[in-house]
Amino acid sequence: MPSPTTAISRQRRWLDFRVRARYGIPWKGNYSSWLEQKQQRLAQEAKTEAVRQQTLQRELEWLHMSPRARQAKAKARINQYYALVAQTRERTNEDREIFIAPGPRLGDVVIRAEGITKGYDDHLLYDSLSFDVPAGAIVGIVGPNGAGKTTLFRMIVGEEKPDAGMLTVGATVALAYVDQSRDDLDPNKTVWEEISGGQEQMALGDRLVNSRAYVARFNLAGSDQQKKVGALSGGERNRVHLAKMLKAGANLLLLDEPSNDLDVNTLRALEDALEGFAGSALIISHDRWFLDRVATHILAFEGESQVAWFPGNYSEYAEDHRRRCGAAADRPHRLTYRKLRRA
Repeated sequence: MPSPTTAISRQRRWLDFRVRARYGIPWKGNYSSWLEQKQQRLAQEAKTEAVRQQTLQRELEWLHMSPRARQAKAKARINQYYALVAQTRERTNEDREIFIAPGPRLGDVVIRAEGITKGYDDHLLYDSLSFDVPAGAIVGIVGPNGAGKTTLFRMIVGEEKPDAGMLTVGATVALAYVDQSRDDLDPNKTVWEEISGGQEQMALGDRLVNSRAYVARFNLAGSDQQKKVGALSGGERNRVHLAKMLKAGANLLLLDEPSNDLDVNTLRALEDALEGFAGSALIISHDRWFLDRVATHILAFEGESQVAWFPGNYSEYAEDHRRRCGAAADRPHRLTYRKLRRA
């Protein structure tokens, strides 16, 4: 009687044979050419399986380390993890890799805020806001809706001005901005046309890549690339916008809720890409687990028109916030503003 290990191995080979027999694999050329193509295919399958196992391992580690894994947001991640376990090995490695095209070298000044005051109507969003973003920093920006996070981005890109104080964007900064609306996409173009500009080869930094393979890295493969942008779901628009922005060759990324509607593979790939990014990034996000993985600093809008600058990831900031505020730090509360003083 064969051992259990041998039986499992035989079962796997039989299932693999049935899959291949059911769908068929086209080959070109003679027997010698077939052997070469088969060897290449098996090597690619092994590489793809290694990537899949690595993704599964990262997600499993996340499940074990998260103390609030039963909360609503975590449940979605858990479901995505088990869905990933059930996936076949037909996905390619290029579906899971995101590359951020490098921009010019950053100088000493990236973004510097000195005593910024900003308000609307009689609400003071922030008063005497000061921070200095270092080169290479990934800054997570957190706080309730309406606190002024997106307003800060608009000031950085020049769409708005502070009421008082000085906001300096470094002379070497090349900006790329992904906002929540994603409304600058052309609804009449296909996904591939919108991202690639209709070119089969596109530049990523100092190298040329196949544009269709690049688009596929954002989980937009096959027939999805021929969809009209105007017919896309929110998650698909998000990925199209990310793909366009990340190929721009910027050294400062402004990302407003980039993890909204991303599937788990694309989210993991974005995290990996940010970790390998040589520039700086400011990221508005409510996804605390995402910020734990990528953030080097936190800019926290805490209410009462106060903003805290903290070196560290979100969990480290939250611990510091509890130390400063006690039990009140964990209690939900309505956003409050100080009154704007009029001259």
